[in-house]
Amino acid sequence: MIDEKNGVANAPKEGTVATENMQKASSRRKFLGQVGVAAGLAAGTLAAPITSAAQSESSHVATPAAPSGVNSPRIAEAFALRVSEATTDALLGPARNTNNGDINRYADHGGTYTKGLAHDQYGRVTTQSYQSFTHALNTGKASAFEEIVMGGTRTLNGPQGSYAFDLDVPDNSQFGQPQVPPAPPIASAQSGTELLEHYWGALLRDVSFVDYASNPLAQAAAAELGSQPTYLGPRASGGQVTPDLLFRGTFPGETLGPYLSQLFVIPTAFGSQPLSQQQTTLAPNVDYGTDFGEWLDIQNGVNTGRPLQFDSQQRWRRNGRDLGAYTHLDVLYQAYFTALLTLGTIGAPLNPGNPYVHSTTENGFGTFGGPDFSACLGEIATKALNAVWYQKWLVHLRPRPEATGGQVHLVKTGQGAFTDVKPHATILNSVGLQTSFNKYGTWLLPLAFPEGSPYHPAYPTGHGAVGGACITMLKFFYDGSFVIPEPVVPSSDGLSLLPYTGSDANQLTVNGELNKLGHNVSFGHGTHAGIHWRSDSDTSLLLGEAVALAYLKNKARTYNEPFTIHLTKFDGTIATISNHGNP
Repeated sequence: MIDEKNGVANAPKEGTVATENMQKASSRRKFLGQVGVAAGLAAGTLAAPITSAAQSESSHVATPAAPSGVNSPRIAEAFALRVSEATTDALLGPARNTNNGDINRYADHGGTYTKGLAHDQYGRVTTQSYQSFTHALNTGKASAFEEIVMGGTRTLNGPQGSYAFDLDVPDNSQFGQPQVPPAPPIASAQSGTELLEHYWGALLRDVSFVDYASNPLAQAAAAELGSQPTYLGPRASGGQVTPDLLFRGTFPGETLGPYLSQLFVIPTAFGSQPLSQQQTTLAPNVDYGTDFGEWLDIQNGVNTGRPLQFDSQQRWRRNGRDLGAYTHLDVLYQAYFTALLTLGTIGAPLNPGNPYVHSTTENGFGTFGGPDFSACLGEIATKALNAVWYQKWLVHLRPRPEATGGQVHLVKTGQGAFTDVKPHATILNSVGLQTSFNKYGTWLLPLAFPEGSPYHPAYPTGHGAVGGACITMLKFFYDGSFVIPEPVVPSSDGLSLLPYTGSDANQLTVNGELNKLGHNVSFGHGTHAGIHWRSDSDTSLLLGEAVALAYLKNKARTYNEPFTIHLTKFDGTIATISNHGNP
């Protein structure tokens, strides 16, 4: 069933043990334990890409008859809707998908996520701990997860969420390629470049975004990253990376205006409660994990005893440390709920396809109105989170950047014999790595938090998937072409908001600032904090968008109102959601 050479999970052939097990399975959980997850560990068995949310009603299956004893036409109609949507989703089927093959590439499992498990003195996972870990993932049994041999007191972050069912969108296993391709192999040039970006991000953690243009470190970072063919961030028209483009995304509108999205800084209100968008942030120049003993404790899940140190002054977000501090404690969809409030504050119009835009007799409320908007953000966040958890735990198991930083340290200190992973020369011979060593005295990646990254695999990101889903919902509800009035930018010290007067001030649209917000949050929880690769964030935003579009396709048929709504996806193409309704 598994081609270990290229990391592909092939569909089981008739007559194989896998097929017999599938036929015997009485539930999806049993199926996953016998076939799907075992394949996922070596390659990843995912499903059909969900790239378009709009389906005409004629594409749905025939209306099923209601169960015997159901006499209410309304209940029968509700039953028929649920069954037809579930059937349509099921017919999407699973897709053949791949991971990058690192799971089987290294005898010491150095290309696989093992954080929180037991490691030896060089950071290599122990055989007993790794076997207990993979046994739990292969079986999916709750009891097996309780028997994992851990390295310390910290616990794994919700791996059983990857097995959760959902009644409103296709199954977690049905989201995959093209939104979630294999992650870059850990020893590849791209991973080397992405790790280099982390080292520069750590060095620039306390530099305000508005100061990048004049900051020598930012200039050096831009020059070195721009020289890498595998750097996938935005570039200027001549192909170079300028300091102003550092740590930005590539979706439409993201390179316009200030680094921070207007939806992340404009004051708003939560009902009658003012919401300034200032925050409590972390004290500058305090980083973690740069001592090998402390790094090893972090990998084992041992509490290092070093608490977070906070800044006593509230500030508007103005640098990478502030973004990391925000995402370290946020409610997962918090930035997007605040964006919803901010869109109301600035008077952003509804999506032109909203059926109540031109009504003179009624307005939206529980459908196509405020309560619908706000509730959908929380609802889609959970669906996107479970979809990305499936990818993390049952398909890719990509290690965290800090783990690879440990392998860099071993190689650079002459201990390369104690790791099977040899990081790419892109990082080993870089200016950024040497500059970090000159500051910290080790080759380890400086981390923003005492525990380093969360205790779940890197690829893709939870923050990014939730962001992609919530952003798509906000585009469904609001007019994405609306230009943000009177844009602002935080001062260098974060103590005030200043008018933004750049030449592109009149080009900052709702869609562009939503796209920017997604990367502000996911890079704040990633590149700026040292815990997620750039490709984790890029991929997860697309995954979240796919989940939201699938959700909207199903949700559209629950509305009574006829409507046709267009929204612009991250790639600039248009998705259409429509429903005949009850005209």
